[in-house]
Amino acid sequence: MPRPGGQSALDASIAPRYYIGMRHVVRRLIKTNLRVEDTKPLTEPVLLILTSLIDRPRHGYALLKDIEAISHGRVRLSTGTLYEALRRLIEDGSIERFDQEDTSRDKQAYRLTAVGRTRLLHELDRMKQIARAASARLRLSEVNP
Repeated sequence: MPRPGGQSALDASIAPRYYIGMRHVVRRLIKTNLRVEDTKPLTEPVLLILTSLIDRPRHGYALLKDIEAISHGRVRLSTGTLYEALRRLIEDGSIERFDQEDTSRDKQAYRLTAVGRTRLLHELDRMKQIARAASARLRLSEVNP
């Protein structure tokens, strides 16, 4: 959702800046609070984990099942891949552990943080930009084969 001044729905700590260099308009992200690694593209497992945690906290098995559902069965993460990604996401502040009230057994649940939501929004914005550029080039190539 655009903000006043044309900013996207990204966290205010990332502000798009435009400059002319070498006769090209280049979009730069001027970062204030996020680290450089926070602006790198997310891997597919990380993107799916963050997406799964948007609506509610989930424990590991629920994440595996939801990721499979989100991807229409295309992605089936191993437990090793899942828990390594969860460890990294906890370390960088994208998710946090969450004590879930479950009396049957101790299940460790995870939930999305504000940092994780910002990273996800940034990645979705990046993907939309790439998709728009690819679509435009495909349309142009159909007109001028």
